[in-house]
Amino acid sequence: MNLKAEQLNEHLSSQGLSETYIISGDETVLVQDCADTIRRQAAANGYIERKVFHVDSKFDWNTILFEVDNISLFSEKKFMEIRIISGKPGEKGSKIIQEYLQKIPKKTLTLFISPKLDRSTNKSKWFTAITKAGISIQIWPITSIQLPNWLNNQLGRHGIEVSDEALRILTDKVEGNLLAATQEIEKIKLLGPKEEISAEAMSSLIIDNAKFNVFILLDEMMEGNAKKACRILRGLRDEGTDITIILWAITRDIRILIKAREAISAKKNVDSLLQKLGVWDKRKPLIKKTISRISMRQLEQMLRLSGGIDRAIKGLRQGAPWDELTTLVLALCGVRSVNAKNLRISLQ
Repeated sequence: MNLKAEQLNEHLSSQGLSETYIISGDETVLVQDCADTIRRQAAANGYIERKVFHVDSKFDWNTILFEVDNISLFSEKKFMEIRIISGKPGEKGSKIIQEYLQKIPKKTLTLFISPKLDRSTNKSKWFTAITKAGISIQIWPITSIQLPNWLNNQLGRHGIEVSDEALRILTDKVEGNLLAATQEIEKIKLLGPKEEISAEAMSSLIIDNAKFNVFILLDEMMEGNAKKACRILRGLRDEGTDITIILWAITRDIRILIKAREAISAKKNVDSLLQKLGVWDKRKPLIKKTISRISMRQLEQMLRLSGGIDRAIKGLRQGAPWDELTTLVLALCGVRSVNAKNLRISLQ
């Protein structure tokens, strides 16, 4: 059975505990939150003894079977937590997980935790055996749209009330960093006023933890999120990030997009090209999405603008590099900010 993370509490209230769970995902805070929910419910139901296994490349899978063999019918309830660090148990691990699920006594609750699983792993025998025996919870990152509601729920769990404007300030400060968000909520719980927290009070309580990261900027441009991309660019500028580094990264992506478009025109395999160019697997869909909405002519104009910005940075032409870089970012987002006329003006 598959559950969304937000459905877990309701499911536990209405259906009670399952004997087996697997939580998979790369967002540590959300994985931990789900696992803690199951642990609390287990403890409330008498699963006091908890055994944790950290499965790495050197792990002896027979340890788990040995543990099961030593659980008698008259033993107390036992909580088995198996953390598969790589998300891939291997052939031996797969067989032992299947055997384990057939042998575990009724008084044993098992929680598997792993990183995000790929499509082939989701079809594997060991994963299928777990989902047949219990519940799978796949954790997905919180989107910008979902973040305010998630933060409000987290605050509510601690009895903290905030104004709409205070929530917006908190959202802007921690976006993209749930660990920082959790830490800020802990600080607010300790230092904040007992009444509803105003925007002014929130501003004085929190620090800026937003991850203004060049790689996040690149992905937001590929997604076409102009507003967020510009906010990240401003953040990078305010943090004192070297404009040359940002321009280099953007120019590299433009060149990749041009080569991908050329490959499509020549009816070549785009995936193979992207692999040779060192594009990460998770970015390949973004590259393909971008070349489907931006023409070769537009990409060539962007490359020319990039060259002009580089010359302005080096003092070889008059210009406002940060303003022109914003124009370039908007163009990659799909905003018609670059055309032949303003390109000539900006590069004079």
